[in-house]
Amino acid sequence: MVKLSVTYEGIDDYKTSTFMLPDDVSYVGSSCGNQTTGPVLSIEFGKGNSWTIHFTKIKDTYQGVITFTYNTKDAVLFPDAKKKDPVTVSANYPANPIKLNTVFSCSSEDTVKSGNVTLTFQNVTLQAFLQGGSLSSQKTLCDNDATMPTISTVDLVTKSLLVSPAGTSVTTELNATENSSSPLPSIPPEEKPGTGSYNVKSGAVTCLLASLGLQLNITQQVPLIINFNPNTTLASGHCGQTTAVLQLIDGNHKVDFLFAVKNSTSEKFYLKGLDIAVVQSTNATLLATNHTLDNWETTMGNSYLCRKEESIVVIPGYRVNIFDLKIQPFGVDDGQFSAAEDCVPEVDNFFVPFLMTIALIGLVWLVVMAYCARTQRSAGYRQF
Repeated sequence: MVKLSVTYEGIDDYKTSTFMLPDDVSYVGSSCGNQTTGPVLSIEFGKGNSWTIHFTKIKDTYQGVITFTYNTKDAVLFPDAKKKDPVTVSANYPANPIKLNTVFSCSSEDTVKSGNVTLTFQNVTLQAFLQGGSLSSQKTLCDNDATMPTISTVDLVTKSLLVSPAGTSVTTELNATENSSSPLPSIPPEEKPGTGSYNVKSGAVTCLLASLGLQLNITQQVPLIINFNPNTTLASGHCGQTTAVLQLIDGNHKVDFLFAVKNSTSEKFYLKGLDIAVVQSTNATLLATNHTLDNWETTMGNSYLCRKEESIVVIPGYRVNIFDLKIQPFGVDDGQFSAAEDCVPEVDNFFVPFLMTIALIGLVWLVVMAYCARTQRSAGYRQF
C-alpha cells in the first residue's frame, strides 16, 4: 500500500490532498535494468502525475530512490490549486541500504517525508536485482517491524514491487506458484502441539471461534518444527460480511488465517489464505504467503470440524500442520459453535466399525457351522 499526502497552495489557503495510488495506472518507463542501470518501477496516473522508484547497487547492497511528480493542474487530486504546475520531490526508500539477495519487508506503516509530500507505505515486500527471478527467503525488516513483528490484519494481501522481464511493471500478490501437491522434504515432529481455544471479538461480541493445535514445518533452509503453545499464544483478527481473519502469535512466530465467502450465491465459506512469519533476528525473517488456497469449505452458519491431522502447503518449503481443528469464522451465535461439518463424513466413523463387526460375526458363524457339520459327520461314521 502506498498513500500520498500533498500540501499545496489553494486559492484562499493551503490545502492537503491525501490519496492512494489508483488502480488505473500506466507502467510506461519501467524496466528490469541492464549492466549499467538498475531496475525501475514507473507508475503514471491521473493528469501528469508519476511515481517512480529507481534502484541502484552499491557493492553488496541496493537501495531505491523515489521520484514523485504531481501536477496541480489535476483538478481531481488538487482542486482549487492556485498554481498550475508540476512539482517534483525525491527521497530514498528503503531508508537504509539492503543487502543483495535479501527481501525488504515492512508490514507496519513506514513514513517518508520530502518537502510538502508525505508518503506512507504498509505491507511492502520488495527486492531488486533478483537472482533466478525469485524472491529470496532472507528478509530485512523495517525498524517498526523489528520492534513489533506483527503483520496488519486489516490488509493481509502482501504486495511485491516486481518488474517483469518483458519490461512492464506490476504490483502483484506474493503467492505460491508451484504445484502445492508436489512432494516436499519434511522432518518428523518431536511432539504433537497442544490444542488451544481462541476467539476474535467485534466490540464485545464474539464473531470467530477456533480450537486447534498449530505447528509450522519449515524446510526452506535449516529444517524447523515450531509448535504453538496454547498457553502463550495470543489471538486477534477481524470479522466482516465476506472475509474474516484469525491471527495467532506465539512469541516471534505468527500465522494469519484468511477466510472468505465463496460467492454471493453459494452460501459457503472457505480458507482462502495463510501468512507465516517467523522472526529469527532483527535482520532475518522467514515469510511465506499464499492467498490462493481452497480449503475447509463449509456451509455458512456451520462450523468446520476435523479431528485428523491436516497439512497445508503455503509455498514449497513451508507447511502448516493443523490438529484437532474446529473453527467458525462466520455466523457465531452467543459465543458458541454451531453444528459442525466434519472433514471425514460421519458415516465413515460408524460404517467401518460396523462392517468389521458384521465380518467378525460372519466369521464366527462360519466357524460354528463348520464345527457342527464336522460333528454331525463324525456321529454318522460311528453309527455306521
